[in-house]
Amino acid sequence: MVFKPEELAVDASPLISQSPSPSPNVGVAENADMSLWRPLLRHECTFDPDIFTDVMVNLIKNPNINSSWLFRADILHDAEDAVPWTAPPESEAAPAVPPAFLGFECRRYMVRRMIPRNTLRDKPLDQTCLIYESSPVDDADHDAPQKTLVVYLPHVSSAAEMPFYHPEVRAIAFLHEWTASESRGSISISYVNFDDESVESAKNSRTAFHLLQVLYKHGEGRASGYQKRVHHDVLLPQARVQNTYTTLKQKYARELINGWAETTDPGKHVFEDLCIAAFMIELWADMYGQGPFPGFVDIGCGNGLLVNILNKEGYSGWGFDARERKSWASYNTRRQLPTGSEDSLQQRILLPPPVGREGLAKISSDDFMPELIHDGIFPKGTFIISNHADELTPWTPILATISDCPFIMIPCCSHDLTGSRYRAPPPKGKKQPISAYASLVSWVSEIAKDCGWEVEQEMLRIPSTRNTAIVGRRRSGDSSSDIQAIVQKYGGTAGYLETVTKLAKKPNSGNFSRQDCD
Repeated sequence: MVFKPEELAVDASPLISQSPSPSPNVGVAENADMSLWRPLLRHECTFDPDIFTDVMVNLIKNPNINSSWLFRADILHDAEDAVPWTAPPESEAAPAVPPAFLGFECRRYMVRRMIPRNTLRDKPLDQTCLIYESSPVDDADHDAPQKTLVVYLPHVSSAAEMPFYHPEVRAIAFLHEWTASESRGSISISYVNFDDESVESAKNSRTAFHLLQVLYKHGEGRASGYQKRVHHDVLLPQARVQNTYTTLKQKYARELINGWAETTDPGKHVFEDLCIAAFMIELWADMYGQGPFPGFVDIGCGNGLLVNILNKEGYSGWGFDARERKSWASYNTRRQLPTGSEDSLQQRILLPPPVGREGLAKISSDDFMPELIHDGIFPKGTFIISNHADELTPWTPILATISDCPFIMIPCCSHDLTGSRYRAPPPKGKKQPISAYASLVSWVSEIAKDCGWEVEQEMLRIPSTRNTAIVGRRRSGDSSSDIQAIVQKYGGTAGYLETVTKLAKKPNSGNFSRQDCD
């Protein structure tokens, strides 16, 4: 699918003709001159009008596909045909009625608000998006190409008002022409420049190339049978999580990046944990509403940043890891308990109840630090966070079952219940090979199901390829589970105790917890 579009001459005839309209506000211009529509690029295609329309609607709803500067689009209006839209006061340039094009009928009228990632740098932009289809033709002209037109009308009146992420043009049009008898067609893009533009900018030209290229890629992919495998925003609406993330980023990002104490990339880890924190806050809003928050524990908390952010946002909780990190000096706080206060970040080594304790009695007290060991039992209802907890990941649903606690786990590196490196087997019944990470996600999800959890899954919008969140909020059916039988089914715990005792003797010699490996 090599994309090599035909570049149309500056004086090329318009590919679409807009009808003059008496309306004083039709979105492009009052009584607009048809020659204003300047065609830029055209490319042959093999996808039909239905695919073109589906792809364009998806691009309208998800402008972030075209621009990394954008988060999303909020759809303000969506109606069949040319149903009028009453614009809010801030949308002064919104068209009262859709513009008319010769040979076309308006089939869908949408208005979207494009939300930028950084609202301090760019403003949101309202834009009318119209979908037209060519008017019916006579039977004698059945070989005439079927045409579909999509028009973008930004709600601004001058180039100076246009945000950076949008080309400085008054309107954009995508035209799809299809000859059914030959199963071939073409796509093209046209602009309407602002009146004061005497020459076209290089940026606008590059943007036109990119917009048509993305349309071509998605259309040809659909025609070849491509189906989207990753689905976002299953558990929570995209807008809620992104709005909360934007708030957190504006409050904390700069300070956290400037004060980063670890050797890892601050840009990646800060924004990743801010994203996860936003997801947790909105998930907890759904789970607990205005009721009391039961607290959380982050097992294998790593640098402790996620715990710190959630604490600052008013959510009481703590985290532990087998190794103290440099960042803890900045991120640790004192949390108040009925029995007093304690650190929010603690050095602990997990020894779950299913692991036998017989070997502990044989260890010399001179070099053993029993205070480092945590039994993995938490107050009922405590929300367990397992974010890239590595060796602790497969234990997460088991711990949640023992203490009757909801949980979220975001798997990263693959380990079994002994703490050893382990390549999880692919799920049964899969005809096509899947990745090692997908196998890990499936394997730990099966553990959760066997523990009696109703397993939910979300693909988080974080800067990591290990972005699958597995959530257990509700028990499914019979809540009783034979924990020992489940542990044995998934390989047992042989060797786990030996690893724990070594860490308890030399707490700084290893990291039996989250590793910053991605």
